[in-house]
Amino acid sequence: MKIIIDAMGGDNAPQAFLEGGFRAAAELGVEVVLVGRVEELLELMKAQGIDTLPKGVELMDAEQVVDMHDDPATVVRTKKDSSMVKGLKLLADGGGDAFVSAGSTGGLLSAATLVVKRVRGIRRAAFGPTIPTKTGSLILIDSGANVECTPEFLLQFGCMGSFAAKQTLGIERPRVALLNNGAEDSKGDTLHKESYKLLKEAGEKGVINFVGNIEAREAMLGDCDVLVADGFSGNVFLKGVEGTGMFMGSLVKHMLLKNFKTKLAALLLKKDLKELLSIMDYRRVGGTMLLGICKPVIKAHGSADAEAVMGAIRQAVAAVEGEICQAITDNIDGMILPREAQ
Repeated sequence: MKIIIDAMGGDNAPQAFLEGGFRAAAELGVEVVLVGRVEELLELMKAQGIDTLPKGVELMDAEQVVDMHDDPATVVRTKKDSSMVKGLKLLADGGGDAFVSAGSTGGLLSAATLVVKRVRGIRRAAFGPTIPTKTGSLILIDSGANVECTPEFLLQFGCMGSFAAKQTLGIERPRVALLNNGAEDSKGDTLHKESYKLLKEAGEKGVINFVGNIEAREAMLGDCDVLVADGFSGNVFLKGVEGTGMFMGSLVKHMLLKNFKTKLAALLLKKDLKELLSIMDYRRVGGTMLLGICKPVIKAHGSADAEAVMGAIRQAVAAVEGEICQAITDNIDGMILPREAQ
């Protein structure tokens, strides 16, 4: 398996991607292509006392970088020699199995759509991160790719999320729920009321296992496996979860370092605490797949360090092994929108 990595995107590029790519080749047994400014990457290697590329790692030169100030709609045209665009073209041409980038979210969404293309019949690609819950994990879709949505978009998000959960979480009939401000079917604005109707209809037809509306609290307690949201609400939910995890982690550390008694307790509970804090650490997952694109494209966190890069690469490997893109393609007939079916 070959994973293509945008080595220049994100706050900690290229150092984090060089380290993460090298670790992935050694620990995961995958081939890695680091796309970026080769001279800069070689200088970093030299500074760390590394004279030759590790086995399974290769470099691909790209002089430009897509940054947060670039217009997402024009990056493919104006930044043809960027690490993001060249990496995606390599993926589209069959030069790798998946692509990972921590660069501009809008730029990645636009470039992936134009270069790699959406699955035929999918209206909008969407981010589907895996989030830990009390009983396991859930897939949140969409978490920020589409701020303005239609009910038809949310119907397809629910279907894509269901296929992804089945392939990666191993759940035969994932419970699909719609994020709302109440469980009653009368709750929400027009978008959510209409989306509820379409998702319910898809559930009655057996396309998905729709369990109705859900509040954020119940979602985190494990009452669903796929959480459907418009990109605005989904992103607010995701950032709230991340912030709560960071807050709780800092509270636990502060409490355990308060005095001798708590420090002794921390020593006795060291292994268990490490596991607990790991669950709340976003780096463990590392990235999210852009569902609806023909080949696996993974968006890593903008502040990803080497550990988070490793997590994103694991997500890429899981996407390839789970054949998520193929599952969506094979089941597109079940996601035909009402207006198209008429």
